[in-house]
Formats: sequence, structure tokens, C-alpha cells
Amino acid sequence: MESEQQVTKGKSFVLKEHVNYAIGSVVSKTLLKKDTGNITLFSFDAGQGLSEHTSPYDAVVYILDGEAEITIGGNPQIVTSGEMLVMPADIPHGLHAHEAFKMLLIMIRDK
Repeated sequence: MESEQQVTKGKSFVLKEHVNYAIGSVVSKTLLKKDTGNITLFSFDAGQGLSEHTSPYDAVVYILDGEAEITIGGNPQIVTSGEMLVMPADIPHGLHAHEAFKMLLIMIRDK
């Protein structure tokens, strides 16, 4: 589910207030989408997540609120508000919300 709020380029905003929680859902909001990569805000309600998958690009996750269990290559770890993690390309990874959390995902593509 993607939210409808828009980002105005050149105007500041508070990231964690720019995406809302939704009961039993994952909400995503694309802030910037280019051929070279994208920046997306997510909120996950408790119990929600993203199943294990791979990406051909490194991905940066920054936790804005709450905490997430992020599994990379079969190794789970808890990442909490204010922490950042780089998920390496081509390694299976997934996310699970034991509690509600919000994150910023930054993907930068190679050529």
C-alpha cells in the first residue's frame, strides 16, 4: 500500500512523520525514483514484513522508529531506531516487525 502524500523538493520535512502506520499493513511512500536508484519510506505494523528476496544492488536501511528484525544470508539481527544497515547485493534478505517500525530504504543502482 503506498501513501498519497507528496514530497515538495526544496522543502524540509520530518521523515518519520511523513508515513503513517496502518493496522495489519505495510505502507510505502516513494520519495525519489530515478534510473540511478530510489528512496522509499516504509512503515510496518507489528507482525508484518517482507519475505526473503535478493536484489542486484546494495540497499541501505535506516530505522526511523521502533525496531526491525532483518535477516541477511540467514543471519537475523535486530536493528533499532537511529541505526543503519547496508544489505549487500545478491544476498538473500528479509524483514520482520516484532513491533511496529518505520524505515528509510535507499537503493543505488550500478549503471
